Amino acid sequence: MEIKMNLISEDKINSMTSTEKLRFVLDGVKSGDIVVLEGGLTSEEQMKLIELTMTEVDDDFSGIEMSGYPSKKGFLNIRKKTRLTVIGPAKMMHTTKKDKDLISAIISAI
Repeated sequence: MEIKMNLISEDKINSMTSTEKLRFVLDGVKSGDIVVLEGGLTSEEQMKLIELTMTEVDDDFSGIEMSGYPSKKGFLNIRKKTRLTVIGPAKMMHTTKKDKDLISAIISAI
């Protein structure tokens, strides 16, 4: 079985509304793709993505696995969004290590 990975530019993500981003990501992951977002999602968008995912979990879709590099601290040490986010089907993607500059994940075909 092939594993498809979609690498999405920050320009494309920034051209979408928050709702469009979440639907775009969730539709890709539900179809079995690994989605990598340059620029990532805000913490609010990540929370909404998890909430939306939970409403769509069923026998065919077990949920998502999500990892991201945190952004560098900005004004007043506030982090606005991640630098990169990797999202995949929970059945296929398993994060084994994550720190500020490295995400290691095992991607397996179902």
